[in-house]
Amino acid sequence: FRTYCIRPDQNAAFLKLTAEKIHLRTAHSELIGYWSVEYGGLNQVFHIWKYDSYAQRAAVRAALAQDPSWVSQYLSKVLPMLTSQDNEVVYLVPWSSLKSPPQEGGVYELVSYQMRPGGPAVWGNAFQAAITAHDAPGYAKLVGAFHSEFGQLNTVHTLWWFESADQRATFRQKAHNDGRVVAAVRNSFIHLDSQKNKLLFPCPFSPMK
Repeated sequence: FRTYCIRPDQNAAFLKLTAEKIHLRTAHSELIGYWSVEYGGLNQVFHIWKYDSYAQRAAVRAALAQDPSWVSQYLSKVLPMLTSQDNEVVYLVPWSSLKSPPQEGGVYELVSYQMRPGGPAVWGNAFQAAITAHDAPGYAKLVGAFHSEFGQLNTVHTLWWFESADQRATFRQKAHNDGRVVAAVRNSFIHLDSQKNKLLFPCPFSPMK
């Protein structure tokens, strides 16, 4: 996971340059998705890159540093546009797989849960039940559930897809009135310290739209 915070006066320029030059980056490794943050953060982008191993990631980083087109045409121009960068190594939890949305043109919600120490052995079953209670009845389409390996520990992320922000609001209200969802969330809540969410719009060049 990577999150960039962009200078407010450079947001449009950043997205334009990235759209024009993203092929220089995807020539080195696989991009899963690239989104702009609409709610839950200002002037931010969030993107997911796939690696098969830490060795592959190290090799990609080394190759990028030696790629003159990447450095001169993109990196040197984009860095002054940013105020901060953050990365996190995550993996899919055992019961989740990365799924494509049912159609293009929707919106995504990234929900980040800070769980209490102990790991999945302590809270894994309750968390899975709470997520499944939303996914199975169709209140949201789960794209993937991820657990942090490097970054903030004991963090779990879920990425959801909706046709629109209004559909999300409607489904959320229905879920709040579903006794099965309420019970599952109540059982999971005791393991939770905090949570936050962001509504994401896929960029035109994002593989996942």
